[in-house]
Amino acid sequence: MATIKDIAQKANVSAATVSRILNQDDTLSVTAQTRERVHKIAQELNYTKHLKVTAKRHLSIGIFQWYSVFQELEDPYYQSIRVGIEKYCADHDIHVVRTFHSDTNYPNTLKELDGLICIGKFNKEQIDSFQNLNSNTIFIDMKTSKIHCNTIVLDFHTAVIEALEYLYGLGHRKIAYLGGKEILPDNSIYFEERKDAFVHYCQDHSIEYEPYLYEESFTAESGYEMTKKLIAHGDLPTAIFAASDPIAIGAMRALYEAGYKIPEDISIIGFDDISVASFSNPPLTTVHAPTEFMGEYAAHYVKLQANDNDLKYQTPIRLTLPCDLIVRNSCCPPKTE
Repeated sequence: MATIKDIAQKANVSAATVSRILNQDDTLSVTAQTRERVHKIAQELNYTKHLKVTAKRHLSIGIFQWYSVFQELEDPYYQSIRVGIEKYCADHDIHVVRTFHSDTNYPNTLKELDGLICIGKFNKEQIDSFQNLNSNTIFIDMKTSKIHCNTIVLDFHTAVIEALEYLYGLGHRKIAYLGGKEILPDNSIYFEERKDAFVHYCQDHSIEYEPYLYEESFTAESGYEMTKKLIAHGDLPTAIFAASDPIAIGAMRALYEAGYKIPEDISIIGFDDISVASFSNPPLTTVHAPTEFMGEYAAHYVKLQANDNDLKYQTPIRLTLPCDLIVRNSCCPPKTE
């Protein structure tokens, strides 16, 4: 019997795309030719949706993305999380309703679903509104000071320590931090755990960092501009810790333009392990963030909650996933004076 994966392979598209086309998802941005090709292949393969013997109804899960659709296209981090959700849902025959903060009518779009996954950063008022909209809600990439809602986060603290211990072991004692700020709807700044871990580690190990600490946004353009300021400062550190790979890639360009060699003149570590990180020049040492798996895990959790009517005691949970340092070629011991 043909499956969604069979159709996806023959149509040369992802399983998530096939699922959304067959589920008549009008928000999917594909050509009419692609839609027609998928439907034709499904018909040729005699594809029919699986109806389980238990006759359980078709689950529907909503995705709410705090970015606009245009911002997401520029951010592989949040895009990867959403891909993980849609991949899991395609594999488990779950209908997906996708919305963005820029959608004016998203509360009505997300009504009467079996679960809701919110990606990004939200204030207390927003958290409460989503939980009132759907009691089976989980938030991805948002760590609250108190566990009062379901969340899946990454272990940023341990990841930063591991990266800095690697640089420290190479002999670096002057390290820059290039990061970004995330602004919540009430204009408060979201607590940046990577920066906090960086500062405390540097203070505990007598690493000079204060003249080299910059925060703008998590983009390549921002990394480029922050590094130009760093160069203009006149006293370069021996290494840079960038809080995202796009920042690191922008920083590398600024350094090359100024005539610096990586890692001979300055080492650099990124964060995320996006696909282009291994193809930079040199290949970027970075922290692997399991973003796609984080999305899959969130969808799995919501599905379990939707199908479990026997759980009497409900309490919020926080799932923390580990990150791993991926050593490539962008770091080496600092030059001797």
